[in-house]
Amino acid sequence: MSEVKKIELNLLYSTLVREIENELVQELEPQFYRYLAEYLGKLKSETYDGIESKIKNRLVEMITQIVTLIIKIRINKVSHGGLNLSNLLDEEKYIIESVQDQKERKEMILSATLNGRTKLLESVSKKHKTKLISVRFLKDFDQFVGADMSKYGPYKAEEIATIPNENAMALVAKNITVKISVD
Repeated sequence: MSEVKKIELNLLYSTLVREIENELVQELEPQFYRYLAEYLGKLKSETYDGIESKIKNRLVEMITQIVTLIIKIRINKVSHGGLNLSNLLDEEKYIIESVQDQKERKEMILSATLNGRTKLLESVSKKHKTKLISVRFLKDFDQFVGADMSKYGPYKAEEIATIPNENAMALVAKNITVKISVD
């Protein structure tokens, strides 16, 4: 097992300052988030008493705040300025990809609406309603007919199922299920 890379708070802070002071996304070590995740995971799992426990908790809090700011600033630079993506890390590119998908979807709906393309709008609506979503049932639930006119269930508490989005969101709103990610 490899040794967990030690994270220096001063170095992390200087990374944040560098990101704030520069218009472009700054270069970071490719494993930046993974090192942080590993370090924080190890740190959080350690148990201390008294003042040492307070220091550990404060250290975790400070690292969390700094990393949150770093990622927000980096994503914000690219999202609003369309600046060079070359210094983004893979985890950040994953976030940006969803932002770009959202922009494309917005433009498609706007274009379809403004150009009278009702069939496209109907198709998008149906696809959205019937897109399958994975959920975990929090309580038992009877069989039902989904938005895609297929039968689903019955389900027991803690069971995982894939059901149409429209049904999933309704059940989430009623605290019957929670959405889960299976990526």
